Amino acid sequence: MSRIRSSAGVVSVHRAAGLALLALLALFVAGCGSDDDDGPASAAPPEKLQVVATTTQVADFVRAVGGDRVQVTQILRPNVDPHDYEPSPADVKAIGEADVLVANGVGLEKWLDETIASAGFEGTRVDASRGVKIRPGNGEEEEKDGDPHIWHNPLNVKIMTADIEQAFTAADPAGAAAYQANRAAYDGRLDALDADIRRQIDSLPPANRKLVTNHDAFGYYVDRYQLTFVGSIIPSFDTSAELSGRDISDLVDKIKSTGAKAVFSESSLPPNTAETIGREAGVKVVAGEDSLYGDTLGPQGSDGATYLQMEEHNTRTIVNALK
Repeated sequence: MSRIRSSAGVVSVHRAAGLALLALLALFVAGCGSDDDDGPASAAPPEKLQVVATTTQVADFVRAVGGDRVQVTQILRPNVDPHDYEPSPADVKAIGEADVLVANGVGLEKWLDETIASAGFEGTRVDASRGVKIRPGNGEEEEKDGDPHIWHNPLNVKIMTADIEQAFTAADPAGAAAYQANRAAYDGRLDALDADIRRQIDSLPPANRKLVTNHDAFGYYVDRYQLTFVGSIIPSFDTSAELSGRDISDLVDKIKSTGAKAVFSESSLPPNTAETIGREAGVKVVAGEDSLYGDTLGPQGSDGATYLQMEEHNTRTIVNALK
């Protein structure tokens, strides 16, 4: 009996050894098969540049230039007014961890300097307005930096994306060719947008090219495409500026005297005052889904989800209302 037990033990040992050997062979074959299927092992992908962008428009430009080489954290959400924004602890944390911080500039993000100080940011800060010719303010304290709504001229956006490309190349030299190619491709789309806006505005009779808006956000657009700016409900670059009854009555008088055909509300502002002024002046009010995108892009799926879509929507809305 002892010999039989001994033989069984030997068989068990041999079986275990055989199974272990088969397992090793299976792993080896699987490894070889993986090489055959996928080709030579490639190097790990480069770590993405960590970029924080302040506004929805700037974030869109950052994605266009950075492509898949950047990881973008966008501070402002769609349809959120940038003028009186209060950063969250998550915003402070994201800025503190960023390699590059891209801002619109021209005093739009009045909250940014204090936030950067709180975050202990040590990366590269990009003022995307560098090189843009800034429209002057009216002398009031809130307008001392000039008009911050520089993106409403596509040619200004070409300058902004060049600033972004330069910063990305400095922070990630290995991606220089990709950043340059991305910017060049986006420049082409901006040129096409500019030409299309010009074509549509030129289709309006000159006497109809009169714009009344929620606040003074469209000066660069008006200058570029030669419209007449009649006035705005909030006569300031800053939506947080106070509005008086005299301001309302003055605007109603201007609308009547100039023959302006419509009052355009904005997506990030309530339409109540625009509707009151339109009713008193006897003109249509463009609001709701047709509202202009002034200070912010819209959410995904909206007509203003990207910068290019935003300007296309604004132009189409203006032309349809002023025909």
